[in-house]
Amino acid sequence: MNRENYEILQVEETASDEEIRAAYERLKAQYNEDKWQDGEEGNSAARMLGKIETAYQEIIGERKEKQQNTSGESAFEEVSNCIRNGDIARAQQLLDNFNERNAEWHYLQSVVFFKKNWMNESKKQLEIAMQMDGGNQKYRDAYEKLKSRADYRSQSGGAADGGPGSQTDDQQMGGNMCANCANFCYTCFCINCLYSICCNCR
Repeated sequence: MNRENYEILQVEETASDEEIRAAYERLKAQYNEDKWQDGEEGNSAARMLGKIETAYQEIIGERKEKQQNTSGESAFEEVSNCIRNGDIARAQQLLDNFNERNAEWHYLQSVVFFKKNWMNESKKQLEIAMQMDGGNQKYRDAYEKLKSRADYRSQSGGAADGGPGSQTDDQQMGGNMCANCANFCYTCFCINCLYSICCNCR
C-alpha cells in the first residue's frame, strides 16, 4: 500500500471507495481550474493533476486486487467445507467455476478425485500442485500418503478393491479370518489417509 497516494488525495487509508472517489473529484475540479493561471502556479496545478490521477488509479487498482484475492480465498474455503461435509458434487461444481487455477485449485481437485476413488487422477493433480508450488509441505504430505496407499494396493494384489481374494469372495466361500483381518487393517489405513488429507485442505 502506497500511503503517499492517500496523502495526495487527502484521505485516510480507512476511507471508503465512495469517500476516495469524492476526494478525487473535488481535487480534480480544484486543480483543473488552477491550471489555467499564469506562470508557475498554473504549471504546479497541472503537475498536481497528474499526481492526483495516478494516486487515484493506484488506490483503486490495489483495492480491486485485494478484493479479488479475498474472494478467491473464500471460494477455496467453500470448496473445502463441501469436501468436509461430503458434498463432493458441489465441491466439483465450485472448482469448475474457477477461471484461474492455481496450485491450491489443483490440490483441492486432487482431494475431490480422492473422494471419488480416482487415484490416478488424484495423483496427477497433486503433481501439478507441487510443480506450481514446490515448497508447500501440505501438498507433499498428501502426495506421500497417496503414494503409500497406491503401493499398498499394488502389494495386496487388489484384495481391498473387490479383486481376487477380496472380502466379497471370501464371504462367498464361507469366510476367511486372515483375509478379514487384512481388509480391516487396510480399511483403517485408508480412513487415516483420507482423514489426514481432507483435514488439511484449508
